[in-house]
Amino acid sequence: MTDPRDVIARRAAAELRPGEVVNLGIGIPNRIPAFLAPGVDVVLHTENGLLGIGPRPAAGAEDPDLIDAGKQPVTLLPGAAAFDSAASFAMIRGGHVDAVVLGALQVSEAGDIANWQVPGGKALGVGGAMDLVVGARRVIVTMTATTPEGAPKLVPACTLPLTARAAVSCVVTEHAVFRIDGGGLALVELLDGAGEEQVAAETGARYRVELG
Repeated sequence: MTDPRDVIARRAAAELRPGEVVNLGIGIPNRIPAFLAPGVDVVLHTENGLLGIGPRPAAGAEDPDLIDAGKQPVTLLPGAAAFDSAASFAMIRGGHVDAVVLGALQVSEAGDIANWQVPGGKALGVGGAMDLVVGARRVIVTMTATTPEGAPKLVPACTLPLTARAAVSCVVTEHAVFRIDGGGLALVELLDGAGEEQVAAETGARYRVELG
């Protein structure tokens, strides 16, 4: 059985365009490098200060000085650069990151995103997500369609504290791809053998169907 997280990461990888500077969030987005097609030359960025990261190192070859924002070991590709977090966030806030791929707890039909305060958890702060989702040109959300309790994550309006309003342009779940524009939420693709009825059952938000 295919891991739903791999289904999501594989499809999200197809959203990335050659030449883009792309920030990958922790969790599912960190699986994307394994699914990038040959010839898709994207430049991966981490908010802790790396540009041009490569694949995960082999076991035993990790460099403790080379980690991503999730504290996972990475490698550097030829031409990569390292800098402090202040410079990294200047890049983000200055609009120099083309796309960000990150997880979410909720996304509304208007593209609002809530991704930092876990219900019942200890809230430590929103971190860099708020800067990323307003600074990047495109925001791609990768998340399972429902919570572990079965509640939809695509909702009419977010009930959790917002990270940003009207920021999300694309949502990839294990069963569907949605686009968000001025007309609201649109179902544009079904994934992993899912049908429209299944997607409708696990989606709380209103959406229109634009399957190709």
